[in-house]
Amino acid sequence: MAPSDVPDSIYVGGKMFHVQGLAIDRERGYMYFSFTSQFYKTDLQGNVLASIDRVQGHLGAMTLNPDDGRVYASLECKDDEIGANISKKLKVDQIERSSSVFYIAIIDVNKLDRIGMDPEKDGVMTTVCVREACEDYRAVVKQDGKELEHRYGCSGIDGVTFAPAIGKKSGKKYLYVAYGIYGDNGRTDNDYQVLLRYDVRRWGRYETPVTFGNIHENGPKKPQEKYFVYTGNTRYGVQNMAYDPYTHRIYMAVYNGKKPQYPNYGLFAVDCSKKPFKAPLKGVGYEEEEQKQLTLAEDGLYDEASGVHGWYFKWGSTGICPLGDGWWLISENSKNKDKTNNCNARLYRWSGVPECPFDKSVR
Repeated sequence: MAPSDVPDSIYVGGKMFHVQGLAIDRERGYMYFSFTSQFYKTDLQGNVLASIDRVQGHLGAMTLNPDDGRVYASLECKDDEIGANISKKLKVDQIERSSSVFYIAIIDVNKLDRIGMDPEKDGVMTTVCVREACEDYRAVVKQDGKELEHRYGCSGIDGVTFAPAIGKKSGKKYLYVAYGIYGDNGRTDNDYQVLLRYDVRRWGRYETPVTFGNIHENGPKKPQEKYFVYTGNTRYGVQNMAYDPYTHRIYMAVYNGKKPQYPNYGLFAVDCSKKPFKAPLKGVGYEEEEQKQLTLAEDGLYDEASGVHGWYFKWGSTGICPLGDGWWLISENSKNKDKTNNCNARLYRWSGVPECPFDKSVR
């Protein structure tokens, strides 16, 4: 039976940039939406209650921390085409390559009480630097005698979720952060999704208030764990990620890749019941040591040539949010004739059918 406290759809629209992620607090009756440079707090009917309208950078996927009630979202401040497009629309200076940096933005949603709040003046947001992703983004590596920018094809970060340690069903929740990965058919070192794991309980020492124009790198030097998931190349990596206790998996929604040797699914799932294993990274000539890897769930569609499991599913890359008992809110994004953007968070139920893993709710 569909959850009685969540409607079939929650609509928010007319925004400058497209929706990037969503989260829900069912206990308090709130939804949260990221529209790249804006953050919205709504009720469960989609009425906007409060907002942050001046986010410096690309605010991406988000997740609610069940322990402190705050929203944790990926925030990219970078020099590539995505950063250039944001800078152009916001009419601000583009960030230089040497200053490109990636943060987890921590939003104190309990302080959001009006529309148009400012992250700098109103103290509603702090940031923690994901230094590991910064290092991989800035790195230059040698592959088959050629110099390549961005280790593992790292384009930054996007998908985030809280989940138990891989291999355990319960216990302490950790923050998992997924890399963005550049789509590039001409290289072989970008065929993995990269996930970092952090314990955020002591992140208070790193949390830095927002000051516009100030680029800081306050954050843990290294993640607790760094995992690789073999999926084949995707366009900008994991766009949205969510841990679902019902199936005990971390779902990863992506923009489909274009390498012809892969099935280029739009949805993958990490089987969290399987412990990490160590193995060499395929196609990564500069990484000599074996790396910790995670196992994809073995249902869905299977591509024998690559050994990759997954699903073709149109939605999810702009927001997926599990509700329990197989129910989900999934973002269906759209654009108006005036080029403004909408999000319709629709209620779906997990079916697991290989050809169509989610069924839209019909009450």
